[in-house]
Amino acid sequence: MIGQDKRAAMKRRMAKLGILEEDLIERFIRGTGHGGQKINKTSSCVYLHHRPSGIEIKCQTQRSREMNRFFVRRELCDRIEEIEQGRKSERRQRIEKIRRQKRRRSRRQRQREVGLKRQHGQKKEFRRKPRTDD
Repeated sequence: MIGQDKRAAMKRRMAKLGILEEDLIERFIRGTGHGGQKINKTSSCVYLHHRPSGIEIKCQTQRSREMNRFFVRRELCDRIEEIEQGRKSERRQRIEKIRRQKRRRSRRQRQREVGLKRQHGQKKEFRRKPRTDD
């Protein structure tokens, strides 16, 4: 469960960003995915709509509705901070880094890498003991 100090910190953060509870539309919907009968019967997925900004967020990371309520508000604060400060959030930076890592390399880059591997192999070849052919 979320402690009182974390809830108080979240309220302060929301107040600092100008997010009012009256501006939020909160609904609880049934979750989807793995979990079988339990997930199909309980409404633990939290949907939050912030009317002034138009941001809509769904959260189903935890089985507990209260935990999901906390996480969806934290996500809302993160997104609003990202918009206000005009910078990319850490989450967005991580996603872009992974995307760059997975991106297919250009032909020139692949040729350069092969050339470097060849040079490295030649360097290692010189380190070998000389063969003695009889």
